[in-house]
Amino acid sequence: MSTPATKSSTASKHYLLYGSERYALAILRPLQAAIRARGDEAAWFFDGPGAEDLLEDEPLLTVAQVRQWNPIAVITPGNHLPHFFPGVKVETFHGFNAGKPRHVYIRGFFDLYCTTGPRDTAQFGALAQQLGHFSVTETGWPKLDPFMQEIAGPLPPVRKPPVILYHSTFSPSWSAAETLYEEVKRLSRTGRWRWIVSFHPKMAPATVAKFKALQNEHLSFAENDNILELFPQVDMMCSDTSSALSEFLLTGKPVVTFKNRAPGPQLIDIDDPAQFEPAIERALSRPPALMQAIEAFGAAIHPYRDGRSSERVLDAIDAFIAAGGRNRKAKPLNFWRKLKLRRRIGYWGPA
Repeated sequence: MSTPATKSSTASKHYLLYGSERYALAILRPLQAAIRARGDEAAWFFDGPGAEDLLEDEPLLTVAQVRQWNPIAVITPGNHLPHFFPGVKVETFHGFNAGKPRHVYIRGFFDLYCTTGPRDTAQFGALAQQLGHFSVTETGWPKLDPFMQEIAGPLPPVRKPPVILYHSTFSPSWSAAETLYEEVKRLSRTGRWRWIVSFHPKMAPATVAKFKALQNEHLSFAENDNILELFPQVDMMCSDTSSALSEFLLTGKPVVTFKNRAPGPQLIDIDDPAQFEPAIERALSRPPALMQAIEAFGAAIHPYRDGRSSERVLDAIDAFIAAGGRNRKAKPLNFWRKLKLRRRIGYWGPA
């Protein structure tokens, strides 16, 4: 992590990348690369975990340095950022809609939402028309830029033996990890398939420990911060109601879910552990109707396959500023949320 920069060439644009969790690194680093490719500059601010993982050439700024550095935009995958930071406030999202409540919510912090695909664009666009204090531009998701370049080309055949990614969200009411533990344990000992297990960073430590203890020649536990790194290594995913399964479906490979909250034809959804093994067998056979549904789902949530979503986000910011940098209505006062955010970052200075 480099020494924080507060002054630079007036010819370059400044962008602040704002994170509250470590996952912000994987989402925003492709944007950083696009910013630098244009000859402009990016710096970082964290109000939670993640800053410790910045690299030597990734400047971390304090509140005072942010205000002096004067970014033209503050970009975050989270749902808040300080209203007193300079620049256009831009939301890029931290995942796809997995069927959990409140994927579409408006906190009143943002000037511009950069949506991932037609499905979210329609929902957020309707709210923009109704509320008037933010704009919406469909750009695709920056996190996927390197991934889309990596998976370009035809879908590879299933490996021999097949490799399965087991991934679960952390909330006890949504997670199937404990419910399917015995089946994963049994199936991972047969040698019929290879398994890679990956959990949400907030998964209960006791559950993590149980699955780590299953490791053998057929099952490994992955601790990658960026789950996309695992997708090319496997032939299918097993999950529950995690936003990561939508990302995985963009590979064109099948997903088996347990009691998914928004099942559809793109998933093989089960509600009994006894159905787990037959569902995996079906997924690995890649039935045509399932594969067609997966393709249609991908087109609805993220039709961009060119790996240039980061460039579209920067273009959207430029266009918003060129049009005046304002929406037709002012953002809500949001007093209580702003107060909580000041407390979170420990800043009580002027707005």
